[in-house]
Amino acid sequence: MKEINGELTAKGLKVAMVVSRFNSFLTEQLVKGAADAFVRLGGTEKDLVLVRVPGAYEIPLAAQKLAAGKKVDAVVALGAVIQGDTAHAGLINETTARAFSQISLETGVPVADGVVTAENLEQAVERCGTKQGNKGFSAMQAAIETVNVVRQL
Repeated sequence: MKEINGELTAKGLKVAMVVSRFNSFLTEQLVKGAADAFVRLGGTEKDLVLVRVPGAYEIPLAAQKLAAGKKVDAVVALGAVIQGDTAHAGLINETTARAFSQISLETGVPVADGVVTAENLEQAVERCGTKQGNKGFSAMQAAIETVNVVRQL
């Protein structure tokens, strides 16, 4: 049986990060984590593109344009959506997650979901670089590994 695995090496890759400005005190930590992962895995900062959008709902359009342009090997979506008193957060989370998958399938460019979804501020903080790690870091790892798997298929 032949097994195909993606390596965790960013050497030679170009990756775009699309980040929401909403909840920027959280999303800036995600950006730092994602950039750190990219450099630690052999990428260079000059091969990172950072695109800022107003909120998580706007991330998919920018991600789609980047992926369709084929100038990047992957897109990492970064945002923080915290549940409030209405169902709004759930709608955003479902819509964006579905869009990221659709963009990947349509373009062949991986879009990694680094949008933190949390029930409260404490959970969000934990996922942006404290107790539960940094979702930006792990999303970048997923993007890099996926690029390297897809290249072998």
